[in-house]
Amino acid sequence: MSTSSKSNNSDIVQKLWNLCDVLRDDGINYSDYVTELVLLLFIKMVHENTEAGLLNKHTLPDGCRWSDLSDKDGLNLLDDYKRMLLTLSTGKDSVGNTLHTDPLILAIYADAQTRLREPRHLKQLIKSLDSIDWFSAQKDGLGDLYEGLLEKNANETKSGAGQYFTPRALIDSMVRVINPQAGEVIQDPAAGTAGFLIAAHEYIRKSEYYDDLPLKAYSFQKNHAFVGVELVPSTRRLALMNCLLHGMEGDDEGVVHLGNSLGQVGAALPKADIILANPPFGTSKGGDASITRDDLTYPTSNKQLAFLQHIYRNLKAGGRAAVVLPDNVLFEAGVGTSIRADLMNKCNLHTILRLPTGIFYAAGVKTNVLFFTKGSAKDKNQEENCTTNTWVYDLRTNMPNFGKRTPFGEQHLTPFEAVYNLPLTERKEGEWSFNAEEVEAESTEVNKGVDPRLAHSRWRVFSREFIRDSKGDSLDISWLKDANSVDTATLGTPEELAGEAMTELKGALADLEALVASLAGGVKG
Repeated sequence: MSTSSKSNNSDIVQKLWNLCDVLRDDGINYSDYVTELVLLLFIKMVHENTEAGLLNKHTLPDGCRWSDLSDKDGLNLLDDYKRMLLTLSTGKDSVGNTLHTDPLILAIYADAQTRLREPRHLKQLIKSLDSIDWFSAQKDGLGDLYEGLLEKNANETKSGAGQYFTPRALIDSMVRVINPQAGEVIQDPAAGTAGFLIAAHEYIRKSEYYDDLPLKAYSFQKNHAFVGVELVPSTRRLALMNCLLHGMEGDDEGVVHLGNSLGQVGAALPKADIILANPPFGTSKGGDASITRDDLTYPTSNKQLAFLQHIYRNLKAGGRAAVVLPDNVLFEAGVGTSIRADLMNKCNLHTILRLPTGIFYAAGVKTNVLFFTKGSAKDKNQEENCTTNTWVYDLRTNMPNFGKRTPFGEQHLTPFEAVYNLPLTERKEGEWSFNAEEVEAESTEVNKGVDPRLAHSRWRVFSREFIRDSKGDSLDISWLKDANSVDTATLGTPEELAGEAMTELKGALADLEALVASLAGGVKG
């Protein structure tokens, strides 16, 4: 996407986000803005795609289209909109006549209701949507525009979507290094708004060979290549809209199925060539009540450890995965140790990316990406002793404090991608210590513009024996010194420290006595 296109889309996203002021005036909560807005926005986007000849399936039934809203006012408008949502949700009109049977539209609008109470606010939303330059938005696809709105919501809110929205730069980087291909089955068992699945779809779609795919292969990409599972109905609604606007239809349930991957829905998923995921953080409330799988070897109430088991078990032989996981998964003892050992036994855990803090919704959350393949590097059907070496890239130590003022972007991941993409047999540890100022001052254009001192100093390999014998199968591995930390080796002996402290205290006491004397002299005068 060109810079001007990005700017145009950003302007439209901001206009859409500004409509939340209208929703606020109608008493709708901050956390419900996007859900309320997209119920109307999707009808408009289907209209625009249909007008542009980009949508010949999943059109909306008569009486439920944008033209059925745009020329109405007052209570008639609000009543018709409520009737429209009921029809889209159930497929029937108010007297029970069937108006449509499209399973995807039924899933998207399942239980859809508006909380708008004032017809004038609905009319204001409709006029605002009509005023947007949709022709310009069409150039880059309405899916990208919709995705931008979801990202805006995640960045602006401290709960809801913000808890689960993975930074776009990270998603794109994970997809690039996993390198999905047409014909592969790609899954996300914690799909959220389907960011990983859509990024993988767009990556494949932009490949040189995509337009030459035979009809059967193209149909597979559209209907069967991508499968997600999402537990929360309102989030799944956003995901289904997102997928359809990107040309991804899925099966009769859509690309993203409603259900729990840690329950029977997850157990029934077919094996995948690729799994990309960012499972929700936290422990299952009420013990393991939401984890009902009986096929996982190691029972646990830790949702991430349960998801990790599902993922490496659900890969085909030779299948590959990239999974975002918090630090506790890397070092939790007990069952956590057993699961990590089982992962390294059945899969080749070849790479770990230690992510910076502050790139997710909570500043203190520390996360990592685990990259692994089912089987060993030499034999994809092998299921024992598959990990021999694990490379760790430390993108956390001596990194900026990311946030709104210092956004995390693709440029921060470029050095990692450069070394990741070297064949495992050609990966080499660096010979340079990390010195940010030196690298900035003496940067050399090598390896696609990545200075090797910056990349390799963060890049180190650890044998399976070291991880087992020296780390007790903990994967919480770091070696770089934090520039802001205090090195205890240079602090001196306890006696020296005590002497320095005493000297400073005596000096402070003398200054205080002088100040008291000065004040006393002033009073006497």
